[in-house]
Amino acid sequence: MKKLLFVFILLLVFVACSNDNEGALDEKTEEDPVEEEVIEEPAEPESTVHIYPLTGLEADEEVTNRMIAVMLNNHPEARPQTGLSHADKVIEILAEGNITRLLAFFQSDIPDRVGPVRSARPYYFHITDDYNGIYVYHGAAQYIEDMIQNGDVEGLNGMYYDNDKVLFERSNDRVAPHNSYTIFDGIYKLAQEKGYALEANYQPLTFVDDVEIEGDTVANIQFNYGSNYSVSYIYDTQAAGYARYSDGEQTVEYEDNTPIMLENVLFIEANHEVIDDVGRREIDIDSGGDALLLQHGKVQRVQWERNNGRIIPTKEGEPVPFVPGQTWINVIPTNPGIDGVQLSNEAE
Repeated sequence: MKKLLFVFILLLVFVACSNDNEGALDEKTEEDPVEEEVIEEPAEPESTVHIYPLTGLEADEEVTNRMIAVMLNNHPEARPQTGLSHADKVIEILAEGNITRLLAFFQSDIPDRVGPVRSARPYYFHITDDYNGIYVYHGAAQYIEDMIQNGDVEGLNGMYYDNDKVLFERSNDRVAPHNSYTIFDGIYKLAQEKGYALEANYQPLTFVDDVEIEGDTVANIQFNYGSNYSVSYIYDTQAAGYARYSDGEQTVEYEDNTPIMLENVLFIEANHEVIDDVGRREIDIDSGGDALLLQHGKVQRVQWERNNGRIIPTKEGEPVPFVPGQTWINVIPTNPGIDGVQLSNEAE
């Protein structure tokens, strides 16, 4: 009996221990499962798209090279010019008489040389300074040269470097004053020697692409600056740009006949006043006014104003975006103003 009692007690102890172990196992089972640590991949930095400030076209890196503005001759004996197909923007304004001169801005596409180059006028170098560019010209009346030397703009005058083969060179196929060309390597060299900054920060203009442009369809645009000079633009649907003409002759590169094709053409009217017997002018490039904007074969009646010093089209006070690409601005007298711009749907 004692043995049986002992065995019975052992069985009770064994059962109790088994229950305790099962409880312990249950407790472990009821614990929250261990979460695996999730290692987050570092977020990739957002890619920054760099664009050229005056064209809106994509750049490989941040654009910091300073704009160069060259004063170009537009006399019939200076046509066709060299370098215009590389210009981001061209601003065309009357000088003396009814012949214009061209202020060509270069930043995104730098040519080897540009010309023919002519003498300075205040409204041209004031625009250059407002755009924060270096002004390249050849000659100036003494009072104008004094303005530049006194700091109205950072400029390089070919009069001091005429045919030095570094900043300027004379061609043999044209006669003076229609044969002076500036060399871009020399521009940077001389600008650095003068202590001019070769880098600058620019806020891009407003651009829009792949949208339906408002306005009336117009294929042919013409304006007569006078009895002896006219400018016209014909929209090329295949090239999606405007071919330019001076006195009916297409504007091309002198060396290889590359046509000048433009994505934006802007006519702005401004007050012109003749101030001396030579026929020099003062032109109001600050007050704004009526304008015509040509894009994608359509024309819009807009206003123009200076925004941070730069000429832009506006509607109801808001900027009208440019189409990415090259721009040509024609500054015309308020008489006849934009009403004197002839618009036609017939391409010549």
